[in-house]
Amino acid sequence: MAVGVGVNTGKRKPGGPRVSVGVGVGVGGRKHHRGTSVNVRVGRMPFVYRYAATDTQLHDDPNVALFFLEKDLHPGAKMKLHFANTISGASFLPRRAADSIPFSSTRLREILDRFSVEPNSAEAAAVKQTLRDCEEPAVRGERKTCTTSLEAMVEFSTSSLGTTKVKVASTTVSKEGTPAQEYTVAASGVREMGGKELVTCHAEPYAYAIFYCHATSTSRGYEVDMVGKDGTTVEAAAVCHTDTTAWNPEHVAFKVLDIKPGSAPVCHFLPHDHVVWSRSD
Repeated sequence: MAVGVGVNTGKRKPGGPRVSVGVGVGVGGRKHHRGTSVNVRVGRMPFVYRYAATDTQLHDDPNVALFFLEKDLHPGAKMKLHFANTISGASFLPRRAADSIPFSSTRLREILDRFSVEPNSAEAAAVKQTLRDCEEPAVRGERKTCTTSLEAMVEFSTSSLGTTKVKVASTTVSKEGTPAQEYTVAASGVREMGGKELVTCHAEPYAYAIFYCHATSTSRGYEVDMVGKDGTTVEAAAVCHTDTTAWNPEHVAFKVLDIKPGSAPVCHFLPHDHVVWSRSD
């Protein structure tokens, strides 16, 4: 589903982008309170393509069910999917505040202390993994960054696409808490996004909103309308990667789909609160 483009994100240079991204995260200006909540994810993020699959991820991560083959995306197609609420409640900090906070694994103890996160807790492990995700080098043909503010996300996305005329899409589900179930793609439910250059931004577990954003020119984006067996309607954003030869050959997508790197385009639907940017012209 496309979300709003045209609302000011704050101070900007003349002629710069004015973008608002409705992905379930707000922009907060409050001080950091002791005991900040950090959402915990199951295993590693499956959208970092340098990682090999883990047993925990294969069996327990609902996002694994979101991978599919592009040839299977067509009206009438049936897929068993689980659109789980994975990361929610985190707000962006104003850019000035975000830029003043350390964001590096070399300063992990300082970060944990700032947000009163116990060093040996699951929350601390989630913070550590997010920093690791962000510090991993990009795979060949990919440009990546972790954005710590809405303004930074807008700048990375528009600069990667080479235009301020952008469209932003995300996944919306008509009912919260829906179980894993079979969904059917609607009769006119597959619409390709403009251009092959896309920027996809994935929400990371952290004390405030952090997005792992990566840009590639070997992708296709789709907006897909589906209906679940229980009547739940979904407007899903999907990204198909046409060149996976640089991915880890043990990546979870290859395990789930039983294919080899580079043998077929690998697609995935976006979970809640993740977004994909494309050209609107």
